[in-house]
Amino acid sequence: MFFGKKFKLMSVLTGGLLACSMFAGCGGDGAGGGNADEIVVGSNFELTGNHAQYGTNANNGLKLAIKEINDAGGVNGKKIKLVEADSKSETAESVNAATKLISDDKVVAIVGPAVTANVIAESQVATDNNIPIIGPCATNPDVTVEGGNLKKFVFRSCFIDPQQSEVMAQFAAKDLNAKTAVLYLDSSSDYSKSLGKIFKEKFEEDGGKVVMEEAFLAKDQDFKAALTKIKNANADVIFVPAYYEEVGKIVKQARELGINSTILGTDGWDDTKVVDIAGKDALNNTFFCTHYFEGDEEVQDFINAYKKEYNTAPNVFAALGYDAGKMLVDAIQRGGDDPQKIRDAIESIKDLKVGTGVITMDAMTHNPIKGIVVLATQDGERSLRTKIAPEK
Repeated sequence: MFFGKKFKLMSVLTGGLLACSMFAGCGGDGAGGGNADEIVVGSNFELTGNHAQYGTNANNGLKLAIKEINDAGGVNGKKIKLVEADSKSETAESVNAATKLISDDKVVAIVGPAVTANVIAESQVATDNNIPIIGPCATNPDVTVEGGNLKKFVFRSCFIDPQQSEVMAQFAAKDLNAKTAVLYLDSSSDYSKSLGKIFKEKFEEDGGKVVMEEAFLAKDQDFKAALTKIKNANADVIFVPAYYEEVGKIVKQARELGINSTILGTDGWDDTKVVDIAGKDALNNTFFCTHYFEGDEEVQDFINAYKKEYNTAPNVFAALGYDAGKMLVDAIQRGGDDPQKIRDAIESIKDLKVGTGVITMDAMTHNPIKGIVVLATQDGERSLRTKIAPEK
């Protein structure tokens, strides 16, 4: 049975990327900008625009990780200085922000952006300048591997889409004994489409049948026309790999139409606001996979520290931003302020305690080897349905 095994990725990235090679090498000569008592790192997140909710939370997690090490005295007597940039939820701005961080601020590493397309856009300029980057939430395989070739300076702190889809396909087929499924995908999202494609492949490999595929667009409000078709399909499960804003409305309207099928999702569901949008009763008989369970003992230190710092509970984006920050801090502790040595140290991470648990970096794919959980929701409360340990 697959659960958490490592992937050999052969995805091909299409489309041109802005290289910005005129700055090649400008970040690779040591301590970065600032004074001799600082190590300068950058954050490049979606602080405004359509994805500001994700970027802001991830950035908050990163800032907490850096604050903790600075409060403990820094690294070898040096404080880590974080320079924040706003990618404005746009690919072109992600490149512009990364270029400024590297050429003007002389950062030795960058964390962010949050979403896949913006990390991919940023990755070329970072690679051209030998600056390591960590994408906390970018789950698409193309982020770290292009055309079968590893991107040497690009890493992530989250698991990848194929792992999520395979876990949920096997959960549907094996745990729920589902025979039929409907896919309801966000056609404007590469994240959603990628997850749907892999779920279909794995579910049908396990003997199930995807009997219908329907689509919506991000920011849609009324889903009832498509949901009426889905109701008539009478499938055992409905797979909705999307973000919580639309998920909440879809689940609410599905239940209002009398759809009682089990509804499944992925880490985009992981925000407590989904309960506010959908309502407690509507979310009964739903399951989604994500990066951690807030009831696990091993994540309590992070959750308590985040609540103390921000006076609110973290969501998954905050947790993954914190994980990326812990990875970067660990790499700086072992590699100093040289970008190449930081890159090497990230690649060699082994059994590192982060916010969501313990991770080891797969040097062949630059994906973290980490656990995954499937959560159930009942009366608005989440509970652990199953926890899958990583294979190393």
